[in-house]
Parts: sequence; structure tokens; C-alpha cells
Amino acid sequence: MGREQDHERLVQLREILNRASYRYYVLDDPELPDSVYDQYYRELQALEARYPAWITPDSVTQRVGAEPLQEFQTVRHRIPLYSLDNVFTLEELSQWEKRVNKLVGEVEFVCELKIDGLALALTYEKGLLTRGLTRGDGHLGEDITTNIRTIRSVPLQLQIPEPSELLEVRGEAFIPFQEFDRINSERAEQGEKLFANPRNACAGTLRQLDPRVVSARHLNFFAYSLPNSPALTQDQTLAFLKSCGFRVNPHWALCRNRKEVQDFIEYWLTARHQLPYGTDGVVIKVNDLHLQEELGFNAKAPRWAVAYKYPPEEAVTTVQDITIQVGRTGALTPVAELQPVLLAGTTVARATLHNQDRITELDVRPGDSVIVRKAGEIIPEVVKVLQELRPSISQPYSFPTVCPVCHTPVVREDILVRCPNHRCPQVLKASVAHWCSRAALDIQGIGEKLIAQLVDTGRVHSLADLYTLTLDELSAYERMGTKSAQNVLASLAHSKTKPWPKVLFGLGIRHVGQTMAVLLSKVFPSAQALAQASIQDISAIYGVGAEIAQSIHHWFEDPTHQQLIQALEAHGVQIRGTDGQTLLSESLLGQTFVITGTLPTRSREECTALIERHGGKATSSVSKKTNFVVAGEKAGSKLTRALELGVKVLSEDELLALLQAKLSQGKLPEPE
Repeated sequence: MGREQDHERLVQLREILNRASYRYYVLDDPELPDSVYDQYYRELQALEARYPAWITPDSVTQRVGAEPLQEFQTVRHRIPLYSLDNVFTLEELSQWEKRVNKLVGEVEFVCELKIDGLALALTYEKGLLTRGLTRGDGHLGEDITTNIRTIRSVPLQLQIPEPSELLEVRGEAFIPFQEFDRINSERAEQGEKLFANPRNACAGTLRQLDPRVVSARHLNFFAYSLPNSPALTQDQTLAFLKSCGFRVNPHWALCRNRKEVQDFIEYWLTARHQLPYGTDGVVIKVNDLHLQEELGFNAKAPRWAVAYKYPPEEAVTTVQDITIQVGRTGALTPVAELQPVLLAGTTVARATLHNQDRITELDVRPGDSVIVRKAGEIIPEVVKVLQELRPSISQPYSFPTVCPVCHTPVVREDILVRCPNHRCPQVLKASVAHWCSRAALDIQGIGEKLIAQLVDTGRVHSLADLYTLTLDELSAYERMGTKSAQNVLASLAHSKTKPWPKVLFGLGIRHVGQTMAVLLSKVFPSAQALAQASIQDISAIYGVGAEIAQSIHHWFEDPTHQQLIQALEAHGVQIRGTDGQTLLSESLLGQTFVITGTLPTRSREECTALIERHGGKATSSVSKKTNFVVAGEKAGSKLTRALELGVKVLSEDELLALLQAKLSQGKLPEPE
């Protein structure tokens, strides 16, 4: 054959194999015998080897075979990938529905099974798959495109005649039970650690740096949403996704009232156990996409959808002992050491008893037979003692009066018992682990075992000591070596560039989580500013209560913590923010803005920063709760929606004039 005939044959083979893959992996309806598929596949490989310039991203040969990656890049989601709020009872579901009805009236719902896997965001440009991200924290995800391309039910090219310039598809990657069993059988034969459950196996697989490993594990994918769907409703969106070539879970229903939603939930409570993959609940979505946009989002989840979680599995086992964990704030948490038991797909050997009062309430003792379940299907907890099975020699458990690690007398604060010794080795270990965690300074290579060695040998007495470690010292520790030590030092150096909110969270102050750290950093742009603030100054911030303010003030009053801040600054850690993190006023507090179109002098990002620095909030969708829409040229549908709802529309100049007026008069009134 000549070159022209070769190209014609290559295109023909590519079309045949893409169609065959779609029918096999998406429709479960094989079109070609495996032997014929393999023959065509090898023929296509040979042609592409002969003519490398003809290889295209949508070829089936491009799913497997890339070289291992060195690391995954972190990428910002074009549209935030929010998680869902959960409800655990029909009463909670009813309350959610009433809130929806109050805001937008009676609605239809689409019920979909909640697949127990890993959420992904896939980007298609002109119909071709160009990027695949994990959820991450909802704003930043890991680019695992190479691994996603190995999933056969993810189309490399959309099967629609005129694909849009940009299309983003959300869905769930998962591992079916049969494949999970096969993977674990192979790992057992090779003496490797087994995966606890299919979800963990899926997450671990997608983070493999070698895509050939991912390909060998046969992941699957269900598409379920389009952030900018061309359809009008969720049920039409599912149909559109199917027409594009995606596998869509067939077990969904359009429900016109609460009774139909409840019937769907109750049916799948037992029927789900017959499915070949895991599902732990039902996702209920408002069907009308315009109403979804009107309902919008809260801080971390959509208001137009909710996940009904099925009751967690429970199991009976024996308490072999009760031990005490000491956390980074000194809190003593009792833990039941259990006879290992399989629970919700995971082997459980430990369960929290929460606090001293919970032990008293349960009257749990070593030797007791207990019912264990997973709270939110994550944290195992003891929920009931089977006292009729209690051994006759059983004695009540006595909560310790001294710290089990440093033997300092404990103190009682409300329901918690604490070790007040800041130098307690276990408090220090937990503090270092928190400082190094991904949500804080994200210091790679400093894990639990190394932290224990650093503290137990007396090399690290505070967080600041981490920044005095040397290559020779680190290399001498068990399982380190020169390369690992170099990586740790490089990560420590990089942590010095982390912004002030990350550092503030990493300090481990009671009640200061990630969100609170960001809120505080906007008002107090440095550690010094926060240290000098009074309890009244701190509690005056919207969202900060007296208890939180007192905890922060007490932490900064401690001379040990003052020395820590000075030492961290001396080592180059960022204990102050940039000007952009400072809240200049509260003039726009409580007001919600949407920015649309092209503004004359500012980008949307600059306009958003201006609004936020004066206490306002900028969101992406127009609803009845939007106070102002700032519109430029080519404002489009958001401007139309604002006019329909009667939302005040401002130009850039009018926004600046409004802000100037409020700066001179005081903040805007609270919204009605």
C-alpha cells in the first residue's frame, strides 16, 4: 500500500477501534471478538510506528504506555468543584427540601446513586480530552490527565458532530468489586499490603506516577454533571452526556415530589447490595438548571443538591484495651483497642471513645462486647455496650489524672481533659505533624516515624527547630539516606514561602481552622498584629466568637509561643501577609456582587479583590440574594438574569462611587 492508502487505513482502524471501545466499556455491548480487536489494535500500532506524525490524542493507542511521571502538578479548577452537604435521615432531607421550596418554590428532583469513588473534572477542547483533575480541595486539584486517559469509559474524543470550544465534565472514577478482588489477590501473591476497600484502591491507583499501573487496574467512570450544561435540566444533561459517549449510571430517576424521592431512597437501601460497584447513598438534585443557578452555593457546597447517606454498617467486637491519645492541643482522647472486625469494607482495630463523659455515659470497659460503627462512614466509634455479655470480673475504667506521656497532672476544660505541658513530647509530635500537613505548610518527607525520632532524640524541641536541621543529621536517621534528606530540606525551604494564613493555621491554635485562619489574616496581616490585638478586637470580627478570641489571645500571651514566633521569623517563615490579604474596611460587609463582562480599567480578578478587601463577597451566579451585578461590555446572560430578578446593575465607575460613598458614611446596611 502507498502512503495515501496507509493513511486511509489508519483512519478506518481508529474509527473501528474507538467505536468498539465505546460499545464494550460504555454500553457493555461488545461489537468485536477480542481476537479481532487485538488484531486491529496491533495493525494500528504498526501504522502509527511507521508514521508518528499521524498519531492523534484520540487514538486508542494513546491510552497506555506513557513514561512514569515525576510528580503531579497542582492546577486551579476553572469552576470550583464543590463537595455536597450530607443528610442522614428523612427528616433532615425534608428540612433541606423545605429550604429549597422557600427560596424557589415547588421543584422536581433528579435522584442519582452516590458512587463510592473519586470525583474528577475533565476538560474537553473542541471535543478532545485535554485535562483531567482530581477534586483536591475544591479549588485546586492534581493534574492526572495521563492516568485518566487509561480509563476506557472516558472518551478521548466526544461523539457529537459540533463540540463546543470548551466543555467541562464532572463524574466519579471507581473500581468495581470484581476488579478490586483481583487487584488484592495479585497484591497478596506478591506480598504487598492489601487495599482496605475499592475507594482507597481507586484513589491510590489514580495517584500512581506510572500510567501503565493505572491501565492494568481497569478503572471505570460515570459522568454526572456539566457545570455549564447546554441543557435546561439535569435529566437532559444526563442524556446529553450519554450522547457524547460517556457512561452514565442508569439508576437515576426524575422525582416530582418528596414521596417519589423517598421511594427511590428506600428501594436502593437494599437493592444497592446487588450492584457490582459500591454506593453509599443517593444524590438529590434540583432538576431545573436555572433554579440551580438561582439557589447558588454556600461556603462549601451547592444549595441545590444534597447527599442522603445510608446508615453506616455496624459490627460487634470486643474491647481489648482502652488507651489514651494526646493531641497537639494537649487534649486526651480515649481510644478503644478492638478485636479487628470488618466494617463498611475496612478492617477496624481502633475506635474513638471521644472523651471522659462519653466513657461514663457508655460505661465501656476493657473486655466488653460492643457495637461499632463508622461515624459518617469515616471514623469508627463505639455506640453501644452489650452489658449482658460483660465478664463477671469487669471493673469500671478510670480516666487518667496525669498525662500518660509526660506525667503532668491533667486539667479539665468543659468536656475535655488536657495535658497543660507545652513541652509534652506527644503534644510536640502532634504539633509538628500538623505543621507539616498538606493543609498547613505541606512539608514533604517528614512523616510520623521521622517526627518521633526527631523528638525522642531531643533534636526538635519546637517547630522552629525543624529549620535548623542539616543534611548530615537527617541522613543519619533510620530510613532516610542522602536523597531523602535533601528532599526534606528542599521542602522545608519551600515552606518558608507559604502565605501567612497557612502559617497561622499551622501554628495549631485551638479553634483556628483553615477558614478561620484566612478570616483572621484579612484583618490582622501579621503575627505581631494578631499578638497585639485584644480579645475585643478579635471577637469584633464577623464570625469570630468570644471563646475563639479568648483562645487566640491566650495563645499569643504565652512566652513560649512568643519565642516560637520570633524564631520562625528569624528562619525566614512568612509570619506576615501581603497588602492584598489586608481587609481595608467593612464598607461592603454582607453584600454579594457578581461581576460579568469586560470592565473598562480592571480585570474581573482585580474587581473581585477590591470588593473582598472592603468586606464584600463576589460570586459567580446571579440569584435573588445577589445585591449588585457589576457589568461591563458583553455581559451576556448574567446581566439578563439580573434584570429579570430586579438586581441592581452597576458599571465599574458606579461601583467605585458607591464604595467611596460608603467609606465616608459607614458600611452598607445588612441585606433584608
